[in-house]
Amino acid sequence: MRNYMSASPEQNNLQAEIPAVSRPEDRAAAQERRKAYPYRFPRDARQLSGRFSVAENARRLLRYFYFERRLMQALGAWTLSIREFEVKLETGRHLFFHADAARQLRERLSEQEMRPKEIDQFRDAEIDRFIDEMLSAADAPELLVGIHQVVGRSLETAYRHHVDQTDPVADAPTLRVLRRILVDYEPMLAWAEAAIAAYVAGGIDESRLASWRWHLQRVLGSIGGVTGVEARNAEPSPMRIAEKPFERGTAPLRDARFDTFKHTGDYDRADGEARFPADSYEGLRLRFIRTQRDEVDAIEAFGTFIWDIRFKDFQAEYDLARITWDEARHTEIGHRALLAAGYDPFELRNRLTGSTCRGPMEPAFAMAEINLFGEVGVLKTINGLIDTARQRDDALLVHIADFIRSDERTHVRKGQHILKCMTSLGAQELELRTRELFTECLVSLGAVKPDMDVFTVSREDLEHLVGE
Repeated sequence: MRNYMSASPEQNNLQAEIPAVSRPEDRAAAQERRKAYPYRFPRDARQLSGRFSVAENARRLLRYFYFERRLMQALGAWTLSIREFEVKLETGRHLFFHADAARQLRERLSEQEMRPKEIDQFRDAEIDRFIDEMLSAADAPELLVGIHQVVGRSLETAYRHHVDQTDPVADAPTLRVLRRILVDYEPMLAWAEAAIAAYVAGGIDESRLASWRWHLQRVLGSIGGVTGVEARNAEPSPMRIAEKPFERGTAPLRDARFDTFKHTGDYDRADGEARFPADSYEGLRLRFIRTQRDEVDAIEAFGTFIWDIRFKDFQAEYDLARITWDEARHTEIGHRALLAAGYDPFELRNRLTGSTCRGPMEPAFAMAEINLFGEVGVLKTINGLIDTARQRDDALLVHIADFIRSDERTHVRKGQHILKCMTSLGAQELELRTRELFTECLVSLGAVKPDMDVFTVSREDLEHLVGE
């Protein structure tokens, strides 16, 4: 990237001493033409100004980009380990907000003569150390404190200051990017404040959260804050990562409102008896809606994939983040559809089968299990379900299934690129190995008979058991 530097004070003084060569007759003629011009458009009050050269602007934007990318990855790493339903949903949403902020900053940096490959290869060991310490949160409340109250608030402040300090005319594209990012930041940070207050009201020790907040603020201060130019303090001691490096969780967690099961993928078997006759429309309808609510496990799956393949390919990370947000929306759709159908969503047991299997799996096989079996399985059946719903004038199911079908088509398409970033295995070998691993897990959970093998568990059986 070119190193554009601001003019020195001597150069500025020299420029200021160059007189304008203005001819009185030209100026008078210009004034007459202006008087005769009939339109009085709104005045643009912006002035040439700004503290940052192109080089300094890019240095800061690259640092912002890296923070946003790391926050996307960090939230993904915690998706399995968050218990509370609402927090897991918002994490799936916020994860994409950070991914989209990184994408916009990356695009702006590429306009300032940085190649995308150069941007994607950028690493900062100090920021990485901060992120690792933040990830060492003891629980979800501490995670929210770090992600939102420490880093999120600091980035919001840095973005607003950057908007105020950069040239509003020459650097207008950067202003637009930062203002668009701030549109997501406002509701995200407001939600986090309310969520942390809810944790405290529900019994979480506020002093513990305050202590962790202070600790992380000092860690961030030790690296010069999010801009890297703030006065530095000494790194606090002890650091949690010095005692135990962060490792992402592998077990799906649910809060106390859920009654869960993992020994089967069949809702009727889990419930003890069928609510509707086998293969009836009513039964298929309820299964579809419950499956959407239970896509809370897909938030966990795609979130952990982001962490597991971090830095391999930015586009793959971004696509995974978007799919994670989609799955959070599907979960919300299912939850609200159950309410609209007359159920208390928490009276219906939550299926952990798929997430329990995927959590410890290598990411390529876990991704293949969803993409090759789950999402493809949905697309095989959803058209017929929508047609039947229309015939029965079931407006609720038609409405939600139409949106879900659109999303799943996109997921199948994007999944092919993501899988190529995860593995070099051919399609047939990948599918066979995925079937083997998932079948082994189902056997261990009691979801299928121990004497069955990959050749007796059909593709259709797996699609049904995955249930995405």
